[in-house]
Amino acid sequence: MRSRYSAFALGDVDYINLTWHPDTRPADLALDADQRWTHLEIVSTQGGGPFHAKGVVEFRAHYRQNRQRGVLHERSQFVRDGGRWLYLDGVIA
Repeated sequence: MRSRYSAFALGDVDYINLTWHPDTRPADLALDADQRWTHLEIVSTQGGGPFHAKGVVEFRAHYRQNRQRGVLHERSQFVRDGGRWLYLDGVIA
């Protein structure tokens, strides 16, 4: 989760796509250049340990856009595929 947040903050679309499950990954991902991610707050986690195949991360990602502050609050599901964690989907809270 933290590495994906960093990729969004840096605008690293290649890494975001690499860590997104192919079944749910969009065909084209365009990031908003005016959105600046400022910090990540992990609210809770479930599973996701070394012996788990699935995990859930609830987070708040804080950003600034057009001189205003905002928060993306999401509960994300991850799956382990070939030893790597991949983002499957999320529900915005």
